[in-house]
Amino acid sequence: MKVNIEVDMTPEEFRKAMGLPDVQKFQEELVAKIRQQMEEGVEGYEPLALMKPFVSQGFDSVETYQKMMMQMLNSYTQQK
Repeated sequence: MKVNIEVDMTPEEFRKAMGLPDVQKFQEELVAKIRQQMEEGVEGYEPLALMKPFVSQGFDSVETYQKMMMQMLNSYTQQK
């Protein structure tokens, strides 16, 4: 038996219904701060440092992360 349910909601309505926090203001402030640092050319600013939290979770390099993502994409396309 297969049942499909279609719900017409905006992303904000969905977020509220799921009880998720509104992080839009935080995200805007974060992007503004990153943009400011990039424009000012802050000494020691490293754009790859933004990916460090993702890379440090069991990945030893960005290349390893890229390989994993490509493997996932390939397996997904082969299923179709």
